[in-house]
Amino acid sequence: MTLETLSVDSIGLIYPVENDATRSDAMLPSDCPQNHAANLLPLPDGSLLCAWFGGTQEGVADISIYMSRLDNGARAWSQPVKLSEDTSRSEQNPLLFLAPDNVLWLMYTAQKSGNQETAIVRFRQSQDLGKSWGEIGTLLDQPGTFIRQPITVLATGEWLLPVFYCRTKPGEKWVGNNDDSAVKISADKGKTWRDVHVPESTGCVHMNITPLLDGSLLALYRSRWADFIYQSRSHDGGNSWTSPQPTELPNNNSSIQVTTLFNGHLALVFNKMSAADASERRASLYDEIEDDEGDERAEATVEPGKRSAFWGAPRAPMTLAISEDGGLTWPHQRNLETGDGYCMTNNSQQKLNREFSYPSIKQGPNGELHIAFTYYRQAIKYVCVDESWVKG
Repeated sequence: MTLETLSVDSIGLIYPVENDATRSDAMLPSDCPQNHAANLLPLPDGSLLCAWFGGTQEGVADISIYMSRLDNGARAWSQPVKLSEDTSRSEQNPLLFLAPDNVLWLMYTAQKSGNQETAIVRFRQSQDLGKSWGEIGTLLDQPGTFIRQPITVLATGEWLLPVFYCRTKPGEKWVGNNDDSAVKISADKGKTWRDVHVPESTGCVHMNITPLLDGSLLALYRSRWADFIYQSRSHDGGNSWTSPQPTELPNNNSSIQVTTLFNGHLALVFNKMSAADASERRASLYDEIEDDEGDERAEATVEPGKRSAFWGAPRAPMTLAISEDGGLTWPHQRNLETGDGYCMTNNSQQKLNREFSYPSIKQGPNGELHIAFTYYRQAIKYVCVDESWVKG
């Protein structure tokens, strides 16, 4: 299935993939030119939620958060519901979290134009599994705070929310050269948070925490340097972390997501690509849009001996990988989608972008793997397979 071959009547419908009886796909419905940054959440009633951001283009103030639902037993995703609308900020990177008390949280960032160092984190709550929502509030008000990955709930009851901080030098625009990671920990159901810094994490963002069978925590990271996926570990409930180290897997400065399966294996979705395979390079993520604030700051500079964020490495293929040893090795890999991954532009209105990116993966109650990702920045694609599909 491609956007070009999909009929209007087929949008949202789940259907089996030709010549692959163990896989089913769908394109989620949306009226927005651009759709990006999906996050999935299975619910106890067997339904599945997907949130993402949509509008004309990332960084523009008409970007808002949308959510669609796949009811238990249904064969089509619902029409999306708009869950945010700040006409002065670009609202991005939603995540859904079902707390142990059955309160459903939506969290997302809100930034001014392409200035990620202005981002704050907002939230809404639902008491009925997303059918209705309360007022919008501010969760984290420190400018430059960004989220992408799910909350982890420990046996102690503490919540671990991975964040990264978008930092700039005085007088310079944000480009990602100085971003680093931390973990917000709450012992009071999200009312207050303390901050645990990840040492030597500059350039390692989108920290994704997943628990291992031995009780320790593994974190995987996107690399601003577009070289490798990085990993670090915690053996004390997230209160301290080893310094991120490169894995064997490539990264193209685009998001990844990992989850721990019922059998203890890890399932990871990522772009099997890095800057080493790129033939072009962009100045920044937002080099196409005008600054709504009339920003006259200088372009970012790099100190001698320091690395700079690499933008423009192809965002393809979209690959699903399995680790059976706690993330030490990833011997089982299979592509979900292939293409040239062209992302030297974010333009969706003229359909210039051809990336597959920002995956989300969750395991359903019957062991199935639910996956969603950006398709050409025009749509969110949904795929359902199981672990054996990767090994087949």
